[in-house]
Amino acid sequence: MSEQEQAEIRLEFARLKQEHADFDAAINAMIATGCDPLQVQRMKKKKLAIKDRLTHLEDRVIPDIIA
Repeated sequence: MSEQEQAEIRLEFARLKQEHADFDAAINAMIATGCDPLQVQRMKKKKLAIKDRLTHLEDRVIPDIIA
């Protein structure tokens, strides 16, 4: 993997990490204000999808080493 590809992946990783944190804050605010539970559940699902994408990107950057 080239340096440019790694840099792009790291940039996307940082962006998604921030988006994940934003979703977390939004979900906590929704729960605190007593928002519709279905809406909270949808937000949690989106947050989980972002977490899955973060894991995928992390796996691409960090090679799997079998000991």
